[in-house]
Amino acid sequence: MKINIGIDETSRREISEGLSRLLADSYTLYLKSHNFHWNVTGSMFQTLHLMFEQQYTELALAVDLIAERIRSLGFPAPGTYREFSKMSSVLEADGVPPAKEMIRQLVEGHEIIIRTARAIFPMIDKAHDEASADLLTQRIQLHEKTAWMLRSLLDDHSSS
Repeated sequence: MKINIGIDETSRREISEGLSRLLADSYTLYLKSHNFHWNVTGSMFQTLHLMFEQQYTELALAVDLIAERIRSLGFPAPGTYREFSKMSSVLEADGVPPAKEMIRQLVEGHEIIIRTARAIFPMIDKAHDEASADLLTQRIQLHEKTAWMLRSLLDDHSSS
C-alpha cells in the first residue's frame, strides 16, 4: 500500500538514508561500549564496568527506535555488520585499550553520533518531519550528556 503521511517519497528516502547512517554509528558504538564493558580493567573497573553497561543498554534500545523510524518512513533498515561497517563513522577499537583510552574513544563515538544526527536536521526540517526531529533531539540530548559525563572522567583538574 502506498505511504501517504504528508512527506513525499524523495524526502522520506533522504531522511531514511540519514537515519541509516545514525543507526550504523549507534550500533557500532553499542558494540564498542559492550566490548569495553567486558574488557575494562584497572582502578576504575567497577565504575566503568557499570557505566559502560548502562551506555550499551541504552544504545541497544536506541538502535531499535531508529530502525523503526526508518521502517515507518517506508524503507528497509540496515541490519548487518557489513552494511553498518560501510556507513559508520565510529571506528572499532584495535585490541583492548587501557581504561582512559576506552573513555576517550567512547567520548569520540558519542560526539560522532551527535554530528551525524545534526547533519540530518536540514532535510527533516525541509520535509516537516516532526517525528524524526523529535527522535533526533532526544538522541542528541542523551549523547551530549553521556559525552560530558565520560569527558569528566578524563579531567585531571579539580575545580576549587
